Amino acid sequence: MRQDVDEQHVDPITLEVIRHALAAAAEEMNVNLVRTAYGPNIKERRDCSCALFDAGGELVAQAESIPVHLGAMPYSVAAVRKKIECFGDGDVAVVNDPFAGGAHLPDVTFVAPVFFGERLLGYASSRAHHSDIGGKSPGSVAGDATEIFQEGLRIPPILLWKRGVIREDLLDLILANVRTPEERRGDLQAQYAACVTGVRRMVALAQRHGAEVLTGAMQAIQDYSERRMREQIRRIPDGEAYFEDVLDDDGRGHRDIRIAVRVAVRGDGVCVDFRGSSPQVDGPINAVEAVTASAVYYVLRAITDPSIPPNGGCYRMLTIKAPRGSIVHALPPAAVVGGNLETSQRIVDCLFGAIHRLCPERSMAACQGTMNNVTIGGADPRSGKPYALYETIAGGMGGRPRSDGIDGIHTHMTNTLNTPVEALEIAYPLRVVRYELIADSGGDGMYRGGMGVRRDLMPTAHTAHASLLTDRRTHAPYGISGGQDGAPGENLLINGNTQATPLPGKVVLELRDGDVLSIRTPGGGGLGPIGMRDPMARERDRIEGRVTAKRVGVGEISLQTNEDGERSVR
Repeated sequence: MRQDVDEQHVDPITLEVIRHALAAAAEEMNVNLVRTAYGPNIKERRDCSCALFDAGGELVAQAESIPVHLGAMPYSVAAVRKKIECFGDGDVAVVNDPFAGGAHLPDVTFVAPVFFGERLLGYASSRAHHSDIGGKSPGSVAGDATEIFQEGLRIPPILLWKRGVIREDLLDLILANVRTPEERRGDLQAQYAACVTGVRRMVALAQRHGAEVLTGAMQAIQDYSERRMREQIRRIPDGEAYFEDVLDDDGRGHRDIRIAVRVAVRGDGVCVDFRGSSPQVDGPINAVEAVTASAVYYVLRAITDPSIPPNGGCYRMLTIKAPRGSIVHALPPAAVVGGNLETSQRIVDCLFGAIHRLCPERSMAACQGTMNNVTIGGADPRSGKPYALYETIAGGMGGRPRSDGIDGIHTHMTNTLNTPVEALEIAYPLRVVRYELIADSGGDGMYRGGMGVRRDLMPTAHTAHASLLTDRRTHAPYGISGGQDGAPGENLLINGNTQATPLPGKVVLELRDGDVLSIRTPGGGGLGPIGMRDPMARERDRIEGRVTAKRVGVGEISLQTNEDGERSVR
């Protein structure tokens, strides 16, 4: 149980030393995971997260990595603590079940207890998105799934390492159910190494400062974050704001799936109520409770002070109401892989829309609102072995107070990188035919939305199985305060004769040798009246290719050059 130690029992200097040491340990865990992973999705895109927890399962430090991972990891730790009663030194549990603390099946979470002698200090945890965990489609992100059993191997909380020794029979069971067992083995070992790093660093802190001081410091750090967060909430005017937006479809015939949210601020407390959201659907875009909580945590952090240490104390003033059986709190056997990926993004869009009505200076226009999930798999003609590519594709960031949105970036609930062209073409029998920013895709405004991205992929010398799980193909990312919407995305199949066939946002298809899968991602919404944009910024947009001459309206402006060669816009 948590020790009831007031922070006055830990001197301020020691408290800061321990706080930064815990944060550094979480970052070191993440670095070790990235450096030792086998799969490009982890070692190149860095689709992984690490964190440390106290003995009560409360978050005390995290690596600054993937928001949709970090907000849900406390649910995984809670599920492991509930299921595994006799946790011992050297044990490591694994879980990916979305209905038992997970988020979606490709995200595999490790939880390792940290003991100092006989005393439980806390837990070290790592989560990584594995590019295949079985299921009906290579990459385990099936755009046409209707139940979780089609999405991959479902692992409840179980011990995979016992007293430091791996349970080979359970590992064999996992590897027998995936398409790329060698890669999975390497990535699972990398997650284990990350947890060992966290365990060692926390034990070293106990050796240096004493277990009582460390335990008291972990409590004090959370209390400190709570106080600072409550102070930030008090600066937001009291009131309620409602906002709703929709997901395009679920890939199974249901369209305009509503996410409704009411945000109420009273003093230093916040209530986020999702009543009115659509019931869970047939397709794979249902979000489990942990994913919805992750999105709320992220937005709360984004609108307050980023220097507040991220831990469980940040969310003590928060109440979340998500109706069971809804799109934001799905129940089994719902298909949920896209809830983590797509619905989480729409929840964020709705929350920022509501926040804009309460305090516009803390909000922003909609970002691309999708992760543009692409999975491609088959038999690699170079080796004859199965392969599975999974990646998300960047898009436009929404316009922000005092700043344009960023072009071609992963936003909000994903914080990953792109898969470098060179790494992709070495690892997979695929070619990146085209990769570029899309002019005119960002919404116009006083502050322009960022540009979306075009990424064209082609299988080489084989037929591949592909799945797309994307959104914002029908409903564009919204602009705010007079800004224009960003351009919606588009998916196309271009055959050998260069004939382009539009594809749905959620689709499974075969790619023949020479076919090109073209994904064009949405741009971000604009912020503020179009007429208030700096004319120099408009000219810069044209010169740098963000807009075409038609879009920028060059007929309405003229360039003037003075005797010193300096240019200005009239």
